[in-house]
Parts: sequence; structure tokens; C-alpha cells
Amino acid sequence: MRTPHNECVSSDTTEQKAPGSDSGSAKSCAERRCVLSGATLPREELIRLAISPDGEVLPDPQGKAPGRGAWIAPDRAALETAMGDGHLKKALMRAFKGGPEGAKLSYSDNLPQQIADALNRTLLDRLGLELRGGNIVMGSAKLGEHARSGRIALLLHASDSSEDGRKKLDQAWRVGTDQEGTGVRGNVLPLDREALSVALGRENVVHLGVSAQNGGRGGGFGSSKSAPKLASARVGQAVTRLTRFLGNDPPT
Repeated sequence: MRTPHNECVSSDTTEQKAPGSDSGSAKSCAERRCVLSGATLPREELIRLAISPDGEVLPDPQGKAPGRGAWIAPDRAALETAMGDGHLKKALMRAFKGGPEGAKLSYSDNLPQQIADALNRTLLDRLGLELRGGNIVMGSAKLGEHARSGRIALLLHASDSSEDGRKKLDQAWRVGTDQEGTGVRGNVLPLDREALSVALGRENVVHLGVSAQNGGRGGGFGSSKSAPKLASARVGQAVTRLTRFLGNDPPT
């Protein structure tokens, strides 16, 4: 069912934009309200929860499950508190109008970990897509060269990468982005080299970067001049949601 335009900023998650809708409507439709805090934020900064036909609430980080949904901020500690004091159940009952007819609304005690696992998968899937689009650079030597010459928009490190390796690439990245002396550094992911290697189909992926140049391969993300910028934004959003949910804001 089409979501009425005047309900775009709400805990309801179904997003539909009518052809010819104005920019103001589009802006409103890109925001959702956290059912726990009441704060209204861009939808890409929030986490969607969907409900199955049998009434179970499950994470839907890509926001693609059909039907109504509820949005929460990426804050595991706040979620666990809301689960403990009953606030989450009340908020979900309101958001889902009590749940599907004939089914009892429920969620697992392990919901926070389900969300963390789903956000992990979303990030790894995104990296795989960007690799196929020609927007991922790997290998310390190649990555260092690209970073130093300003061709890396986003720098990422595995959780088990060495401090020395991170420092060298971080410094190269600062040089390439004219940020020497600022302390800006790449993101240390909550994913180890094994997880990254499996997701990207490469051996020993310890460091990687999202290109600041047109990937130029295939008909995917490298097919327009704006694609690399969008690639870094897409990966950055996935990284930010995951790290914030785990209580570790990414470095700025």
C-alpha cells in the first residue's frame, strides 16, 4: 500500500515517492523517527526493524522487507536498555499496530546480536559490490600509492591489522588529502582480515580503500563521473551504522 506523502517522517518505513514530487517532499521522505528516542534522522543513519507474518521482529538494515516497519538509532546500549525496561515492546506495539492479525508480536532476546550480524553482512555485501564496480583498491603498496596521490576517498583497516601498517597508510592518506598534521586516520573495522578476505574473494585483505576516481569497469558503479563519490558514501554509511551500533564512532 502506498504511504501517504504526509506520513513520510514517521516510524512507518514503507517509502514511496510519487513522480514529480517536490524536493521538500523528497527531503521529508528521506527521514524517519526513532521509535525509542523520538529523534528524527536521515533514514540511512537508522536501522529498520521489520515484522514477519508470524509476528517476529527482525532486523532489515537495507529497508527492503515489505509492510510496516520501525526505525531505531544505531545504539546497542540504548536498545538493550529498552528491552530490559519494556520500552522496546511498547514502542514496537505502536509502530506495528499490535502485529499481524492472529499473530503475537515477539522478538528474540538475542535481537541486538541479530542486528550486529545483519549490519556486518550489509557492510561485507556492499564492499563486494563496490569491488565488482571497480571502486576498491587493495594491497598495501598499491593502496599507499593511491592514497598518497589523492585517489582514495575512504581508507579502511581490518580489526587485526598492525598498528605500524595502519600508521603508514594513514599518513599517506593524509598527504593525499592535504590533511597532514590533523591526525585524521582510516577506519578500523570491527571485521578481521579473514572476514574481509572471504567477502572480497582475495587472500589476506588487511587494508583497503574506496577509490576517489571513476572505477570505469562494467556497467555498474563505474559508469558515471559521480559513481566513486557515491561509492565512498555508500560504504561510509554502512561502516558508520555498524561502528555506532557497537558503540565505536568512526574517526573523523
